[in-house]
Amino acid sequence: MAQTNDGPTDPELIRFLREELGGDVSPDETVWEHAGPIWLWRGEGKDGQPSFLTIDGYVAEAIRVASSGHSAAWGSVYVEAAISKTCWRTSVFPSKARQGYMLPIKASVRKAEKLAEGDLITVRIILSKGPSR
Repeated sequence: MAQTNDGPTDPELIRFLREELGGDVSPDETVWEHAGPIWLWRGEGKDGQPSFLTIDGYVAEAIRVASSGHSAAWGSVYVEAAISKTCWRTSVFPSKARQGYMLPIKASVRKAEKLAEGDLITVRIILSKGPSR
C-alpha cells in the first residue's frame, strides 16, 4: 500500500536524510494504509480474546523509520487508526515473530464495523505524537 503524504517515501532515504540533517524530514502527519486479516490472541486472558492486525512489509518499515527515536514503552508507537468510519487512538507494538507491528483492534471497533476473526480489513494508520486518551 502506498504512503499518502508528500514527503520522501523510501525508508532508506528517510533514514539517510535524518542522519545527515539531524532532524525529522517527514511531514507532521504520516499516513499509511495496510490490509490483512484480523487474528485473535490465544493467550490465557480472562477478559476475552483481544484481536490484532499484523502490520508488516513496507508499512512496518516506514513506521519504524518515521518513529525512530520517538517510540514509547517496549518500542510501541502511538498511532491513530481508522477502519471504514471508525477511528481510535492506540499504539502498535513491535513483534519479531510477525516481523512487523501488531495493531490491537478494540472490541468496540469490531462491534461497530461487524468484524470477526479472519475478516480481511484495510486500516488507515496515522502516526500520533502522544498516548491514547
